[in-house]
Amino acid sequence: MQKWSLNFRLWHWIHAAVILGLLGTVFLRKTFLSWRINSEIIIQKLGEQGVDVTAEEAKMLAKAIRAPMWDWHIILGYGLAALVVWRIALFFTQSGKRSYQNFSKESLHKKAVKLGYIAIYGVIAFMAVSGLVIHFHDLLGFTKDTVHNIKEVHELLYNALLIFVPLHIAGVIIADATEEKGIVSDMINGGKI
Repeated sequence: MQKWSLNFRLWHWIHAAVILGLLGTVFLRKTFLSWRINSEIIIQKLGEQGVDVTAEEAKMLAKAIRAPMWDWHIILGYGLAALVVWRIALFFTQSGKRSYQNFSKESLHKKAVKLGYIAIYGVIAFMAVSGLVIHFHDLLGFTKDTVHNIKEVHELLYNALLIFVPLHIAGVIIADATEEKGIVSDMINGGKI
């Protein structure tokens, strides 16, 4: 019998791609495609060409340049919401429950890791729901102040993902090199119990 079902492995790798895509779009938005930085560049470069634009016009242009990239953030956010539902459904399968069976017999380290995964699943679920609320706030009837507060928490929890992703990758590499040899290949080929 396989340790990880194909369904669980597909979820895992699609989830990894979506999370990295979402983190990538935020990274681009805050760095190379920042409207603050790019609006200054637009003002400067157009000024060198003899074209004067206001700060507001430059801001509008800078935001228009990054809009297609931000559309990907929204599309990936829909994917994340679907993946949250998929993971909840997977929890009721044997492969999805496996990590949390015999929890009381685990070492303190293993318990902490498993509780960490539950916490990050909660963060991801919140990120998916809050992202949908932010996107559909008009339809849902949320006030601008409420949306602003939700967005603040959404952006704060983004930092948890920034911490989790490298920790997860490092933890898997260390585990694969020490006590859990083959953990990476098991998540690719399913492994054996």
